[in-house]
Amino acid sequence: MNRLGNFVIKSGRNAYKSDICTRSLASAAAQRKSTSVDPQDDKNRPNYSFVSNIFRGQVESKEMFPYPDVLSAEQKEFTNSLVDPFENFFSNVNNSVKNEENCQIEQSTLDHMWELGCFGLQPEEEYGGLGLNNTQNARMAQIVGAHDLGVGVTLGAHQSIGYKGIFLYGTPEQKQKYLPKVTTGRTFAAFCLTEPSSGSDAASIKASAKLSDDGKHYILNGSKIWISNGGICDIMTVFARTSEKHLTAFIVERGFGGVTSGPPENKMGIKCSNTTEVFYEDVKIPVENVLGEVGDGFKVAMNILNNGRYGMGATLSGTMKACIEKAVNHANNRLQFGNKIKEYGAIQEKIARMTMLQYVTESMSFQIAQNMDSGSLDYHLEAAISKVFSSESAWYVCDEAIQVLGGMGYMKDTGLEKVLRDIRIFRIFEGSNDILRLFVALTGIQYAGANLKELQKALKNPASNLGFLSQEVSRRAMKQIGIGGCNLGTFVAPALKSQADSISQCIDLFGKTVESLLVKYNKNIIHEQFLLNCLANSAIDIYGSVVCLSRASRAVELNLPTAEHEVSLTKAWCTEASVKIVDNLTRTSSRNYQEIFREMKNISKTVCDNEGVNTTHIV
Repeated sequence: MNRLGNFVIKSGRNAYKSDICTRSLASAAAQRKSTSVDPQDDKNRPNYSFVSNIFRGQVESKEMFPYPDVLSAEQKEFTNSLVDPFENFFSNVNNSVKNEENCQIEQSTLDHMWELGCFGLQPEEEYGGLGLNNTQNARMAQIVGAHDLGVGVTLGAHQSIGYKGIFLYGTPEQKQKYLPKVTTGRTFAAFCLTEPSSGSDAASIKASAKLSDDGKHYILNGSKIWISNGGICDIMTVFARTSEKHLTAFIVERGFGGVTSGPPENKMGIKCSNTTEVFYEDVKIPVENVLGEVGDGFKVAMNILNNGRYGMGATLSGTMKACIEKAVNHANNRLQFGNKIKEYGAIQEKIARMTMLQYVTESMSFQIAQNMDSGSLDYHLEAAISKVFSSESAWYVCDEAIQVLGGMGYMKDTGLEKVLRDIRIFRIFEGSNDILRLFVALTGIQYAGANLKELQKALKNPASNLGFLSQEVSRRAMKQIGIGGCNLGTFVAPALKSQADSISQCIDLFGKTVESLLVKYNKNIIHEQFLLNCLANSAIDIYGSVVCLSRASRAVELNLPTAEHEVSLTKAWCTEASVKIVDNLTRTSSRNYQEIFREMKNISKTVCDNEGVNTTHIV
């Protein structure tokens, strides 16, 4: 019986069977091999990304319908055996208030977390980990998010990004050397990318790593800022320039010498998580500590971030659930003007919207996690959308929960003001939402543009491209007369067909709008950020709607006790989302909005030129 089995017994559960654990680990390892492949390595394979394909006005249903259900019975049993110990720890052992007051996690709490296996959820058992796949990991993240986001950031910085590069790209020797240390050896890890002059623009990194004359070491110099776990880590993934054009990832140990940390940052929230600047002065890194290939640092960094973004959605879905429970408890008991406040329409709307946002967030994160476990290589846009949506929805839900509680919500004792402060960082780190919106829009446009270029090329030599041209002309002609467009209705439960038809029409309009903008702006579309945001927001609402249609249809198919409620959530969400989608797409060609965008540019320029508000005082 290993340490996890002992912990389950201590928590009052029966010990899990060792064969269940073994099969779960083997399955997770097999799934992981496929999800660590770089999708850019094979440019000729089909792109199954739902979001990418809607930029062409097409529905790719392979990874959307039916809603995935990847865990075997054994994996579900193994996951459920972890839930009670995790819940018990965060409810009865971890003290989030004391963590914040001390601006650090108590050592006894950290010891408990190491014993529980919190720091090694995904590595295989041979490396000291629990061997969870992405779906199982998401379930654990929900529990963390419901209780303490500061601890969640410490955990995430350690394993979702800190040693994730070793987990995904490490050689057998690197994994054997480092993974046992970070899973059970009580050694913290960190992800060191951001610099004073390079935040979202990772390509502008200045830290350098020069090969020594004897070819045995790289000599690292530079600094990194805002590094979570920066002051407590002994192993870190560091990105530095090995030439003017090449960025490379390295595994760096504090014990190499020349590594120092600044004082902990004084932050708005997540105060118990350690955040510092890290300095590197003539650090000698053995050449065998290159992570991936020399020059592949940017790809390694982006894939580490892409691989872990679903976890943020899962974490925040747990946070939102906890906020909603506090709001509902108050609404059920607070008496005003002769009625419980839950009877008033204004409160009902708040609770409904909060619940809808939680449902969409949870549906997104578990759809992505399960697709990854099924071997998906095309989840990057979906993961970016999940990060944007979940972080903004969590802020809204917590803020509205405070509003439902009124003055009580503003008080520290309720706990919501701490959650609000903790949540704010999630819209910034691991890719700011502003940059990720542009990433979604520009990546999708690039995919659509490649198809448009293929069509333009075919038109120059029609005799040699009759098959392609015939297929394209036929598809476009049928769409013009309302045939052959998107049809999500064939995938959903009958009760949701009307909403599916509305979103299908939105996808058709979305594809036409993208093509129209490409024809109008061509490569200059990259400078039209007002328009790109309209496209990104439309893509977010379309993806959120289709995920809900898929999940609610699964509930109906399985005759789940929550099916009727899930259908109601989906109907309300899709009906409202379709209006927002059409509005955003209409803005891209509206003269009124073009004028608004121009005025906004002028206003911003004037304010910036004057270094602040530029109006005359009334008196």
